[in-house]
Order: sequence, then structure tokens, then C-alpha cells
Amino acid sequence: MSEHIPATGHQFEIVHGGARAVITEVGAGLRVFEVDGVAYSETYEADRLPPAGAGAVLVPWPNRVADGHWSLEGEPQQLALTEPNRHNAIHGLLRHTPWTVGEHTQATVVLHAMIPVQPGWPVPLLTSVEYSVDEHGLTVRHAVENLGSRPVPFGLGVHPYPRAGNADTDECTLRLSASSVLPIDPERMLPDRPPRRLEGDEQDLRVGRKLAGVWLDTAFGGAAPLPDDPAGLVRHSVTDSSGHGVELWADPAFGWVQVYTPGDFPGRGRAVAVEPMTCPPDALNSGTDLVVLDEGQTWSGRWGLRPLG
Repeated sequence: MSEHIPATGHQFEIVHGGARAVITEVGAGLRVFEVDGVAYSETYEADRLPPAGAGAVLVPWPNRVADGHWSLEGEPQQLALTEPNRHNAIHGLLRHTPWTVGEHTQATVVLHAMIPVQPGWPVPLLTSVEYSVDEHGLTVRHAVENLGSRPVPFGLGVHPYPRAGNADTDECTLRLSASSVLPIDPERMLPDRPPRRLEGDEQDLRVGRKLAGVWLDTAFGGAAPLPDDPAGLVRHSVTDSSGHGVELWADPAFGWVQVYTPGDFPGRGRAVAVEPMTCPPDALNSGTDLVVLDEGQTWSGRWGLRPLG
């Protein structure tokens, strides 16, 4: 009798003390992160596709590409329209691809996938992601290598849903390090004006805002470490009324963050995605904050989740 394989493929559990994470073979996504049985990211059943992009690795671009069209050195490229209702290509090329395990120990798993030359993507890339848990929480390390014979731009993002344990999302406070917001066309969810600096208005989340009544699907820029941060990390957080919750930290390369607040996350209803990104929506067309990899060059970046309180 054939083995039943869940929709997200094989599941890779990693454990250190009370910290536990589960990573999926399909998409190399984060499906579970908890400490001492307390959830610090939203989860879902292994036998269903990740709801609302939960835990996904978004490469070689995060967010959207308008009409799936961009150009490389003047050569037009046409990606598949994976968000057909808005006529966009969305969230990269590896969300539904099985990744290959390179290493799996008790506390670490490393997965690899290749982005081959294909319609809309003319340069092959090798990607890897390493998930590890320790006494500090979860650390995720990404690497992208150019296997082609010409330079290529790309972006990378991830789609976690941080969670303050068992607290209701509406009762939690969201804090971002971002200092600007990117205005968008609400029909296409694409930028329609330059970023606007935040100056203490209702979209300025640097001092925190309770999530009750907050509905966002918004890209924020200028995510940067505080001047006195000893580790030099970008820091966002979701906390309950007592200050208990989770911090999402990232390298400064993740200078953008998308916040999405769905009301229908399975098993939870209200949830919040805090998505670190290296570039904004439609960056393959605007060029804003794209990483350009020369032949044989490798880029790397880190982010993670740390319980608070």
C-alpha cells in the first residue's frame, strides 16, 4: 500500500528543550513554532495547502509583479499570472515545489531547491533555507546562489503569522520598526505612489497599536534597527496586554515588511501576518531594493522568532 503524503509533503520536526518547529517539504514553509506547548506562530493541518500563504518562502520575489511582466537587460519576461483575479504574479516560484533535505538533526533542518530557467525567469538560482531552534527561539537562514552566466536581480520574503500564545489577536498590540508606508491601488494591490514617511499617524506602528479594528494588507518600508540595538537587528513584535508574545527579528537586509490581517484564518479567525521582505511589491519593475547577483555569487540573510515576556 502506498504511503499517504500530506498536501505539504513530508514534515520535518526540530526540537531543542521546550522549543519545537515543524517545516514542510513542499514550499519549505514554517508550519509550527511553539515553546513549552505555547504557540508563537499560527498553524494549520499538514494535509491542506498553507492558508493565506502561511509560513511560505517567497523567492525570487515577494509580493506581486504587475501583469507578471518585467524585463532583464531589455529582454521582456512574462511570468505566469498566479493571482489571476488581479492580473499579477504573486509570491515567487517555489511555494508549491518540494524541497530537498540537505541536513536534518534534532534541532536543525536544511532544505534546498533550484529555480530553473523557465518562462518569465531566465537565470537559474539555487536556494536554501536552514531552520534551527535553541534556547532563544527559532532562527531561519536563507541563501540564494546565481547558477547562471549573467547577473540577475531578485528579492526574498517570508510569510509567517506570529502569535502571542493563546491571546486573541484583537487584544494584541503590533509594533513595527518601519518608518514609511507604501500607498497602493486597492484593486490591484500594487504601488501607485512613492513611499510616505510615517509621522505619528494611525499607520505609524513604531509605538504599537492594538489590533482590534485594524485591517491591513500593507507594505511598510524603512525597517531598520534602533540606533542603540546591540545586535543591529530589525525588530517587530506581537504582544498581549501583559507584554507576553513574540518578537520577529531580521537582518537589516529585510528593510520592508508586509502586514496582513485576515479575519478567516482556519481555527483562529483573526490573525496577523508580519512578512519581512528585502524589497517592496512590484520591485522587479521599479528596481527598488532588489538584490543583484553576479554569476556564481551568493546572498544570505537571517530572521527569526523569539518569545517575549
